[in-house]
Amino acid sequence: MIRPVLRMGDPRLWRKAKEVASFATPELHALVADMQDTMRHLDGAGLAAPQIGVDLRVVIFGVDGNPRYPDAEAVPPTVLVNPVLTPLSAAVEEAWEGCLSVPGLRGWVPRWSEIRYTGFDAFGRRIDRRVTGFHARVVQHECDHLDGILYPMRVVDFTRFGFVEELFPGGGAGGAE
Repeated sequence: MIRPVLRMGDPRLWRKAKEVASFATPELHALVADMQDTMRHLDGAGLAAPQIGVDLRVVIFGVDGNPRYPDAEAVPPTVLVNPVLTPLSAAVEEAWEGCLSVPGLRGWVPRWSEIRYTGFDAFGRRIDRRVTGFHARVVQHECDHLDGILYPMRVVDFTRFGFVEELFPGGGAGGAE
């Protein structure tokens, strides 16, 4: 089922989400299915449970031929529950990001270049990956939502934050989510 996505300003987006205690439950599977339907419907690269008003540490992401990200490398479809992110170096990359909760805007956001993320899938199976590039950016962006952080809070140079039509008058919007 496609769910409404909360927009920046809704106080539910500022909360720290709670850990999932039980895996492979009908409720968790229904939540993941709704998140996948919603993300696909909006051509998103990822979605966090708090964005649809569910206060749990669940994110989904995946990109393969997404029209919003035509130049993005493929990111495998992933359900990540109770994630933990660890930077693997001090190196940072900056790139454009957007967000389904901040529609119509883009910002130039610094993120760790290389991370390790761990957590579980919806069945409770362990996930442990080391990633770089767009994959690392998408994971960091989505996991920020679990701590009440939206990408504009990470923008350093506000001359590189604005409406898509103003920033990219010829088209092409780039960015995570």
